[in-house]
Amino acid sequence: MSDLDTFRQETRAWLEDNCPQAMRKPMKGDTDFCWGGRNYVFQSDDQKVWLDRMAARGWTVPSWPKEYGGGGLSKEEAKILAAEMRRIGARPPLLSFGIWMLGPALLEFGTHEQKLHYLPPIARGEIRWCQGYSEPNAGSDLASLATKGEDKGDHFLVNGQKVWTSYADQADWIFCLVRTEPEASKHEGISFLLFDMETEGVSTKPIKLISGNSPFCETFFDNVKVPKENIVGERGKGWTIAKYLLTHERAMIGDQGVPTPLNVIAKEKLGLADGQMEDKALRTDVARHEIDAAAFMFTMERATDEAKAGASLGAFSSMLKYAGTEINKDRHEMILKVMGSDALEWEGQFSNNGEVARHWLRTKANSIEGGTSEVMLNIISKRILNLPS
Repeated sequence: MSDLDTFRQETRAWLEDNCPQAMRKPMKGDTDFCWGGRNYVFQSDDQKVWLDRMAARGWTVPSWPKEYGGGGLSKEEAKILAAEMRRIGARPPLLSFGIWMLGPALLEFGTHEQKLHYLPPIARGEIRWCQGYSEPNAGSDLASLATKGEDKGDHFLVNGQKVWTSYADQADWIFCLVRTEPEASKHEGISFLLFDMETEGVSTKPIKLISGNSPFCETFFDNVKVPKENIVGERGKGWTIAKYLLTHERAMIGDQGVPTPLNVIAKEKLGLADGQMEDKALRTDVARHEIDAAAFMFTMERATDEAKAGASLGAFSSMLKYAGTEINKDRHEMILKVMGSDALEWEGQFSNNGEVARHWLRTKANSIEGGTSEVMLNIISKRILNLPS
């Protein structure tokens, strides 16, 4: 028996013994997500037990080094862990911008002291992060950002505004792009700062979306003091970190996880005749979507393997973001078809407060956040297909 076979057997046995049955059911909505953070309220004892057990093994971030709170697994072992979790339908123990975006940036650009200070709490779900990038006049042209940090000796004094800051009203800390070198070119004068959202001068205002929910916020900085030791990388060189992090953000937006298969939803709603949907056109559409989703999942696995091997995602992340966006939008269009008129209910217990309709509306933002689909297609055409300008 190979070492990987042994690891698979041990992992399977540990998951069977330690993953609560309640954490093996598909997540049906935002309330099932575990975001962690100092103010997070667990939805159940099982949710907390599952996070604590996985964090103790470093398996919330299985491929991070052990000294930084990770599991220290090889890429092959991490794939086995993911496969064994899928086998029993285990939910992710923790969802986190700290894991998806800030963590990889710190591992690449942070000092050893910064990694020791920030990464273990991220892995344990003790700090919830938000991202301070976009501004009212700096969206796709992010390098035009105007939020500034004045040098005050031992700290920067930050003033400005960010917009579309996801979950800023619930986050503990923010990783933020700030212009600290006003005389430098727009790409050269930006620094990457970390600071607590409870710092005096930080305030947020939710932005209500067409879905009726408010995951996005406006974030305001009014004379916010940020210690200089909270800068990641070189002063004025934050654009390099920003670009690196954006590749992870776009891959994260493209990756919608492993949702309940459409054929399972259709079976629960419509029932099946002789194991098949009676509506042949709908059956064909569902099959097409499941094939596309499976192909995308394998592509994401390949990209993950290449990234762990040290390759830069670069422009490939734009392709993942665009493809993932279209697949997710298509999925929710298909759910509307399957649910029929029941999907139109906006409020009430039967529809879980209009969950289907609200999620369908929410997917429209996928085409904008993290870089618009038009920008992604331009990047793909120029940097992957090498088409002329």
